[in-house]
Amino acid sequence: MTEREDEQRLLALRGHFPTLETCTYLISNSLGAMPDEAARDVGEYARTWTDRGVRAWAETWWALAGEVGDGIGRLFHAPSGTVSMHQNVTIASAVVTSCFDWSGPRNGIVFTDMNFPSVRYVYERFAGGMGARIVEVPSPDGIGVPTEAILDAIDETTLLVPISHVLFQSAWIQDAKAICERAAEVGAHVVLDAFQSVGTVPVDVEDLGCSFLVGGVLKWLCGGPGGAYLYVRPDLLESLEPRLTGWMAHPDPFDFEPPPMRFTSGAYRFMNGTPNVPGLYAAKAGPAIIHAAGTEAIRTKSRRQTARLVDAALAEGWTVRAPMDPDRRGGTVAIEVPNAYHVKLELLRREVIVDYRPGAGIRISPHFYNTDDECDHAIHEIKDILTTRAWKRHEGTKHTVT
Repeated sequence: MTEREDEQRLLALRGHFPTLETCTYLISNSLGAMPDEAARDVGEYARTWTDRGVRAWAETWWALAGEVGDGIGRLFHAPSGTVSMHQNVTIASAVVTSCFDWSGPRNGIVFTDMNFPSVRYVYERFAGGMGARIVEVPSPDGIGVPTEAILDAIDETTLLVPISHVLFQSAWIQDAKAICERAAEVGAHVVLDAFQSVGTVPVDVEDLGCSFLVGGVLKWLCGGPGGAYLYVRPDLLESLEPRLTGWMAHPDPFDFEPPPMRFTSGAYRFMNGTPNVPGLYAAKAGPAIIHAAGTEAIRTKSRRQTARLVDAALAEGWTVRAPMDPDRRGGTVAIEVPNAYHVKLELLRREVIVDYRPGAGIRISPHFYNTDDECDHAIHEIKDILTTRAWKRHEGTKHTVT
């Protein structure tokens, strides 16, 4: 299939996403557009609860986390039964942290100052509170982190290396394979945060060799809030015992045994309390559409459209806070313009849906369902807002989430 045929095939999937008919939606790195099948699936949850009540646990709900986890795992070549579902990546990261003893000489955690703050908080407070020693590798430019600096920080005292595959601010793609190889040399474990890669950058856990992978369906997978996933490498599945645990991880949960805890096998070993059942229903459709679209085709289109945005921004004299090398650039282009936050607010008023991050600027994230015209329209509107000073209507407005 030619690139043009792939493009037409991807655009044919626009019909699954009603939001695209009402606005220019270019913010899939923050919240992917909702597929109409998700409304159907969440409605099924409501009907099941109504019609079956508590019987739904045995009939549907208990197995749902495994089914959804396996569906997501296909996107990064994870074997069946290796992906557990959680409410967010912070919890999934804490589960991993709780698997290890931090009181000995191998107690180092190496990550960069470009990791998403929430996971940095959990490693500092949770792992740090158990004796972990944090080694933070700085970015020299706020865009990327030299791979060699990360490799040099990993040594025989390192236990975990939690790294973002694609940095959330700049879309810099880190050399995950080189980092995984270095960690393996010294007996450390990589926790690959693939939130900003799975769904727009191809990921293969077997090729990378990471011990763990965390991510969520919220963004590029179009699965909504409340659905995060944790992959555990098969050779670690049956040996690790998370301290952050609960009844879902027990082999006989409905026996309600007192402690000590016994662990089940497979992915459920890494779950804890009652799962977010409506979130699991919402997480079914998006990853299935991504799988049908194909991440290689999505990546090819993403490289082309992000290059289009970069070229257009540079032609206007704006600062691009994203890698210039397309092999290092994920699915987002961050553009710094004067009064960027207020420009973003005016873009939202004009139904051009983007977001803003301090230190990055306006983030524009086309996905497989976006057209070139939508990318061009966003650039045109930014230029018009700056020229007409329309951004001034938003002076004094407080910062919001997006």
